[in-house]
Amino acid sequence: MEISEQKPVGLTGRYINALFELCSEKNNLKKVVSDLESMQNLIYNNNDIKSLVSSPTIGKSNQTKALVKILKKANADNVTINFCGVVSENGRTFLLGKIIKEFLLEVSRRRGEINVDVLSAYELNEEEKNELKTIISKKIGDKKVSLVTQIDESLIGGLVIKIGSKMIDNSIKTKLKNLELAMKGEG
Repeated sequence: MEISEQKPVGLTGRYINALFELCSEKNNLKKVVSDLESMQNLIYNNNDIKSLVSSPTIGKSNQTKALVKILKKANADNVTINFCGVVSENGRTFLLGKIIKEFLLEVSRRRGEINVDVLSAYELNEEEKNELKTIISKKIGDKKVSLVTQIDESLIGGLVIKIGSKMIDNSIKTKLKNLELAMKGEG
């Protein structure tokens, strides 16, 4: 893996840099990335987990215990468990989703991958994800593609894809909205 001279900065940057150092020490980046991708998926798509990490009323101690329990049950690496525990004990649980996202983006950047955010009305299976990666890779010139998927049932169907600052909105929700606007313009 190529190590970049440019390191993430700010509060989330400090957490990201510390996690990279831990992963280098323990030589377990692949497992930690896998753990954090699963955790990110839970934060984005599970309302209970979303509430756990974002609610200030739960309290640091309860958030930490719950996060550690969830990660242990998921057989997460000790580095992942300890890292998320420290973030929570420091009262930064509300930043966990952002820290994970930025860490995964930095890992992808260091690997030379292109990050693609995908919103869909339902959870994409592995075959659909792989097909999407192949299509996007061909369109952007054979780069490695890393997908970050989120579910938004309000889309009804179709996908919203973001690559950097470019967005492709092929959702039924947007098509219906555009049809409504066109019909109002005709009246």
